[in-house]
Amino acid sequence: MDRPSSESTVGMPSWRAAYRPEWLAADCLAGVTLAAYAVPVALAYATLAGLEPEIGIYGYIFGGLGYAVLGSSRHVAIGPTSAISLLVGSSIAAMAAGDPSRMAQVASLVALSVGVLAVAAWAFRLSTLTSFVSDTILVGFKAGAGISIAMTQLPNALGVPGGGDHFFGRVATLAHQLGDTNPVVLAVSAGALALLLLGDRLLPGRPIALGVVALAIIASRAFHLPDHGVTTVGTIPAGLPALGLPGIRARDVDGVVPLAAACLLLAYVEGMSAARALASKHGYDVDVRRELLALGAANVLAALGHAYPVAGGLSQSAVNEKAGARSRLSLVVASIVLCVALVFLTGLVANLPKAVLAAIVLVAVAGLVDVREIVRLRSVSRIEFRVAMIALVGVLLLGILKGVLVAVVCSILLLLHRVAVPHVAVLGRIPSTTRFSDLARNPDNERTPGLLLFRVEAPLLYFNVDHILREVLKRVDAQSPIRLAVCDLSTSPYVDIAGARMLTRLSTELAARGASLRLAEAHATVRDVLRAEDVERKLGPISRRISLLDVVEGLDAGEDTRVLA
Repeated sequence: MDRPSSESTVGMPSWRAAYRPEWLAADCLAGVTLAAYAVPVALAYATLAGLEPEIGIYGYIFGGLGYAVLGSSRHVAIGPTSAISLLVGSSIAAMAAGDPSRMAQVASLVALSVGVLAVAAWAFRLSTLTSFVSDTILVGFKAGAGISIAMTQLPNALGVPGGGDHFFGRVATLAHQLGDTNPVVLAVSAGALALLLLGDRLLPGRPIALGVVALAIIASRAFHLPDHGVTTVGTIPAGLPALGLPGIRARDVDGVVPLAAACLLLAYVEGMSAARALASKHGYDVDVRRELLALGAANVLAALGHAYPVAGGLSQSAVNEKAGARSRLSLVVASIVLCVALVFLTGLVANLPKAVLAAIVLVAVAGLVDVREIVRLRSVSRIEFRVAMIALVGVLLLGILKGVLVAVVCSILLLLHRVAVPHVAVLGRIPSTTRFSDLARNPDNERTPGLLLFRVEAPLLYFNVDHILREVLKRVDAQSPIRLAVCDLSTSPYVDIAGARMLTRLSTELAARGASLRLAEAHATVRDVLRAEDVERKLGPISRRISLLDVVEGLDAGEDTRVLA
């Protein structure tokens, strides 16, 4: 768990009190850089969400201000993300019956609901619930989301209408439309892709996308690209939005709360991933609970500014950090610059080709598909690899919300399966040492005739005791004759009542085979449960002072097994 931030949640003193004047220049430069990055990305992500382009910029302006006040990370940048944009875009169209103005209202209502849920989660200390979304699930989820997002943008990059209600439907539709590809649109998107990729390689951390957007606007006007079938963004309203609550209520729209819960889960997990990584790099702490409150404030402000849900994205946070941000003041500077852009510069964006926005999204989501990490997972753990693949396929088949929930459920079930069917290791003494390890993995270990040492590599719980009993008796019968079986409880941090009673049953089964059972290396809480269940009277002393070595050497010396523990 992360150590509490120096800015305590209780009382939450302002970060301004610890601000150093020498940071100001770096924060201003980082803020301008972040704003330059945010403009094209926000336009692209808003389009991905099915909303008007300027709504993405609203999210950066108001979300950044909300996080700047309450956040605990110095570098996290708040704004729309690709995954949340896709999730919102795939959900709100049906909720709003395709009405664009109602879609905007539903989207801001979802942001408000995310904010309320985040504050409630902060109040009830629910930040640990996100632990069920493991890094493995995120690997598969991000890959599935990246592929799914890319498929929504390819029609814009090729100049075809696209279509389809789900990933495979979009693939089939695009395959039929490939023959209608507009060569001019393809040339624009391919050129933008090439410039973006080249710029990222040669000038990492710089707002390359803004330069590409500027060149695209100039080219659109110079070569009259709309006359050749190149669709442009069109007029963006100048000025800032009027602050206010969404015009509809949650009870008026079915599905808002589940969608908000999914957005909150994705936003918090991605934001914490970015915050932890950057905090570790720069040697400071983040407050995992306070991040929920900051995320809530960011989304409430975003909703008041008529934006859709926002989060601490990995890419924008990396841009902010690489640009030299020293504190959250960079977010305030970025919001001010974006406000200026909305007031004075929106007329320039009208001629921006949508194919360029598609290229920006494609480059942004390419980093979500981490092939190297997926290959590494397969070599390290087949189970973890399967969980990642379940998340990936689940997102493609069921969509982002259901896909990640299916992956979480499968991950929990696999975890329960591991505990329900634990490995029971037969132990042998490592030659020339006082230590013991698994004989199956180390066949050169020494055995003691008439003695079976075994270890259950899991807690002893009601749903795994039958399996453990069968496995131990199987090993006893395979190694017969046995005078004494010793259970090493050092790898069993918890034993419930069913586990304690199973040990008594095991003792009875062993007695019928002419053998005794003793326990060793039990943890303090385990000893308490066993004594409460009267196991000590039935099996002999359960002492923290008796080790496996004592048992083995005692048996070698011919001691009575009834006094061994």
